[in-house]
Amino acid sequence: MGVVEEVGPGVVSIKKGDRVVLPFNIGCGFCFNCTRQFTNACLTVNPKHHGGGFGYSGMGPFRGQAEFLQVPFADFNCLKLPGTPGDELEDDFVLLADILPTAYHASEQAHVVPGDTVAIFGAGPVGLLSAMCARLKGAAEAYVVDSVPARLALVKNVQGAIAVDYSKGDPVKQILELRKPHREQVQNLRPGSGDKMPGVMCGIDAVGYESHGNASPGRTQQPNQIIENLIQLVNPTGHIGIIGVYFPQDPRGVDENEKQGRFTLSLGMAWDKGISIEMGQAPVKRYNVYLRDLIIAGLVKPSMIVSHRLPLEAAPDAYQKFDTRSDGYTKVLLKPGLKAASLN
Repeated sequence: MGVVEEVGPGVVSIKKGDRVVLPFNIGCGFCFNCTRQFTNACLTVNPKHHGGGFGYSGMGPFRGQAEFLQVPFADFNCLKLPGTPGDELEDDFVLLADILPTAYHASEQAHVVPGDTVAIFGAGPVGLLSAMCARLKGAAEAYVVDSVPARLALVKNVQGAIAVDYSKGDPVKQILELRKPHREQVQNLRPGSGDKMPGVMCGIDAVGYESHGNASPGRTQQPNQIIENLIQLVNPTGHIGIIGVYFPQDPRGVDENEKQGRFTLSLGMAWDKGISIEMGQAPVKRYNVYLRDLIIAGLVKPSMIVSHRLPLEAAPDAYQKFDTRSDGYTKVLLKPGLKAASLN
């Protein structure tokens, strides 16, 4: 996000001085996938693979998180913003680059509709905003699972969301117990319905391959744990959205299967329940203009997750603390113009 300093001769609608935010994934706007709004899988911008992005491994030569950025296909990728740099909406607008559209896409993958029940595993930035988006779309109940106290404390900022600390016990059993009054008082008005549909209708994996085992929060990595939890928890005919990242190859995988991008899951149970599973990177351009307008209207405030605003040179330390979930680092914004003396 920033202000345009210079435009090339091929740029038509963007001019010097425009305030813009860019999607982290880059689209051309005219390939087969972009024309179908799958800008996360553009066929033009990356010579080696489908999809390109700023500063993302394997997604082309484009750099990100710098003081100046060269933007390909600027007319398509730049989203114009009102206001001036440093205004009260800046921290909300910058989240249009990735986290907010990604969270909204997770709610789309999970097919959240008004009245639904949703379980979200992971109270990081994507998980928290997935809960916010689920509630925005009318979800009646949203459970957010994590074990990090600083992250669980932020769940209260999402109206109607319920924090579930899995360091205190199996998260599936906890949510089933929390849903017990609804089963007994509402679902079982038609006898037996609650027993057959005890869980939630929608589930979101907002963690990915870095998930830990239910019995070892923060200690033992178990990449398939959240998907297994969701297959157990989501009701027959429900939906699972996997927005958390899984790699086709990971040299640091916990076993030989994960190193090759292979994960075991209870496919038989998922099939028996008729659960749909959708996954993959968010097509940011599909949503960012609408989410911008929701921010302007005051209907969403994604910056409620931001814990730190730091200068660019503080990025290595900030990444380390965010990765280890330490010192309350829940979401960091890097601001190139910020001086080190003004850290917060």
